[in-house]
Amino acid sequence: MSKKNGKNASSGNYEPRPEHKFSFGLWTLGNRGRDPFGDAVRPTFPPNDIVHVLGEIGAWGVNLHDNDLVPIDATPKERDKIVRDFRAACNESGVVVPMATVSLFFHPVFRDGAFTANDPEVRAYALQKTMRAMDLGAELGARIFVLWGGREGVETDACRPRADEAVKRLREAVNYLCQYNMAQKYGYRFALEAKPNEPRGDIYMATTGHYLGFIPTLDHPEMVGVNPEFAHETMAGLNFMHGVAQAWEAGKLFHIDLNDQYPGRYDQDLRFGSANPKSAFWLVKFLEDVAYDGPRHFDAHAYRTENCEGVTDFARGCMRTYLILKEKADRWNADREIQTILKEVSAASPSVPKNGRYSPTGAQTLLSHVFNKDAMMQKRLPYELLDQLTVDVLLGVR
Repeated sequence: MSKKNGKNASSGNYEPRPEHKFSFGLWTLGNRGRDPFGDAVRPTFPPNDIVHVLGEIGAWGVNLHDNDLVPIDATPKERDKIVRDFRAACNESGVVVPMATVSLFFHPVFRDGAFTANDPEVRAYALQKTMRAMDLGAELGARIFVLWGGREGVETDACRPRADEAVKRLREAVNYLCQYNMAQKYGYRFALEAKPNEPRGDIYMATTGHYLGFIPTLDHPEMVGVNPEFAHETMAGLNFMHGVAQAWEAGKLFHIDLNDQYPGRYDQDLRFGSANPKSAFWLVKFLEDVAYDGPRHFDAHAYRTENCEGVTDFARGCMRTYLILKEKADRWNADREIQTILKEVSAASPSVPKNGRYSPTGAQTLLSHVFNKDAMMQKRLPYELLDQLTVDVLLGVR
């Protein structure tokens, strides 16, 4: 499969093209299948090789944590050679680096968190490590910087003097990084990523909504948005598309992580659309309807049973499923019966007073209007039919 051979998804040829903006993290294809109960089942997949594979299968971008590419204890000379060779691999493969991030969760020094840790030295090291990761991302051309506080939480609330102190520490850190961004003229947009639990028992910023409430308290809220992840919201039993829609409406959807997940389970990072195709459909439809122009980033990994060939199958499958669902969304939007139902359920009687923007006159008109509740109840809301028509579209019989 090559991105040179791509055709429009509506033609039935689901080849990815650069304009689809599909990206993968080095940690996704590089996942070796290790889990808490078993060791790795696949050999190491070097970053430069990952980039070449992504180029071959038509991906647009590759994203990375700092230590996905540069070992944490690399010397400056080693670091520069690694980055130089990686950039050459990207250029050869036609793959860009749209997003960078930092690992503040893997090394044991962050066992009590990073920006919210009790130890001031750990908090200072976390800032230093993040600034260096920002330097790395900027050198590779990234314009989005994701912050996932993987260990910004607790197993017991005895871990912190007070929970609000952790929020203040987090705010202080993000404000500092925004200032560094401006001082270096990097032009980053920060995207904050929420998760309810794991690897810690509770994470402070558990959902996208938590971060949407946090961002306005920052010194530079215009520079900071969110990076919602399908699995993280689904773990909490939430409707992911609703969180994405709220972030979009607030102008804060800076990046998005696509994968799949069964509710109530540990973080599974399944292939996009493999567990909840109906939920994935509504998400794809929303992103395409609002013309979201950011990366479609797949933060998932292949089954532990797969070999290296299966990792490629996994990556192809993520992109193919997105394009299939994009085609289904086009069909749903063009279906006359579906659109007629939507128009009918939203239609209002000419006598209904307008209640969009407040005005004293409009308020008096609304207060004086007599509503006929019995008549309103007679209006049919055929959502069973609408949902079945949606299922028909998804199953390919409509």
